[in-house]
Amino acid sequence: MATRTAVLLWTDSPAAYLDAVAEAGLVDRVNIETLPRKERPSADQLAGTEALMAAVVPPGLLPKMPKLRWAQAMTAGVEGWLALPDLPAKLMLTCARGTHRESMPENILGALLYVAKPYASAVENQRRGQWVHTVAQPLTGKTLGILGLGAVGQEVARLAFALGMRVIGTRRRPAPVPHVAEVMAAERTSEVLAQSDFLLLLLPATSETDKFIDAERLAAMKPTAWLMNFGRGHLINDDDLIAAVKARTIAGAILDVFRQEPLPADHPFWKTEGIIVLPHIGGPHPQRDRIVARLFVDNLGRFLRQEPLREVVDRNAGY
Repeated sequence: MATRTAVLLWTDSPAAYLDAVAEAGLVDRVNIETLPRKERPSADQLAGTEALMAAVVPPGLLPKMPKLRWAQAMTAGVEGWLALPDLPAKLMLTCARGTHRESMPENILGALLYVAKPYASAVENQRRGQWVHTVAQPLTGKTLGILGLGAVGQEVARLAFALGMRVIGTRRRPAPVPHVAEVMAAERTSEVLAQSDFLLLLLPATSETDKFIDAERLAAMKPTAWLMNFGRGHLINDDDLIAAVKARTIAGAILDVFRQEPLPADHPFWKTEGIIVLPHIGGPHPQRDRIVARLFVDNLGRFLRQEPLREVVDRNAGY
């Protein structure tokens, strides 16, 4: 009998992953153990695990896993993994890139509609018993700029195009993208800023993108433009954004991600008129684990067959 591959699922909700492994017919080829996030792997688990799935791991743990050859991150962002001082150089690291495309594009579309359509003000006026005639602003003909045309950005582009919007954006390796009028290199970001009525941030967190949206770039935007950040809180210089919104350099911002989460109660974002704070609702999905499980089990099958894995992290790029 062939030796089974030792797999450790370090998560509080392993059921979807176990089901996916069974449905893929891989049960007889693996020895799966599960571990709640609050617990630490046992000595036997550290010694024997060959494949690991986890949100992130603490420093000092991976060097104690001599047989570990592959780690699957449960999130698209891997800055926590890459920040580990002892991340083994030869460890294959994959992420959950693309698994937000079933929820985040709809939530981004909701943000666009919130800005353009007067439903929120209508609800507030209803509370006051007031009939206030307002005119909804059309999205048709407006330009949506997307910084980071990955899987989520491309799905947003499809939905926005269906609404009659013109979509432009940047991508690490510029190439034509369906429903996008022009795909530009990062060096042409200023052109996207200048043309956009709505600017959507979907960039990863890297040293190059830290405080990417600063006073200079905000000044390059239209005074009527809205900024929407569904990427990483790391991307924005908070003080510069607050100043720009107060000065009406831009019309406003919808923020779903922050440098510190939950956002501290004393943070000025809460009380700055024109800044809308969302409690990181962009990516979560009621069936999130099942979505990630599809990617995990695909990669597990590839790992067992010694085939190239999907969504491998480029450590030099940072994602």
